[in-house]
Amino acid sequence: MENCIFCKIATKQIPSKLIYEDDDLIAFHDINPAAPIHFLIVPKQHIATLADCDEHHVALLGKMALLAPRLAKEQGCGYQVDGQGQASGGFKTLFNTGPDGGQEVYHLHMHVIGGPKPWRGQR
Repeated sequence: MENCIFCKIATKQIPSKLIYEDDDLIAFHDINPAAPIHFLIVPKQHIATLADCDEHHVALLGKMALLAPRLAKEQGCGYQVDGQGQASGGFKTLFNTGPDGGQEVYHLHMHVIGGPKPWRGQR
């Protein structure tokens, strides 16, 4: 899509604070972070919304879901449980879909949001 900002980021026409890239996905820091750690995982293939996905996108969506905890850990908000069963860290993942879902850029993307308080109480 010629006017899609995420397509332009994926093709390096627009710079980003890149944290990951492979043949299918790109991940970069959000320009308007909602938390101390906030990045996006974006497929290079243009798909407008999560509602546009079907069984052909299962592998891509799975890859995004499995990449999120790895990158969250690398960025400093990984989830862990110690030897006594005490959990710490963590992050949230979010797909905004459509106007009532808060989607602003119509190119599928997953938000990964984490970090220490005070943001933690927000929903």
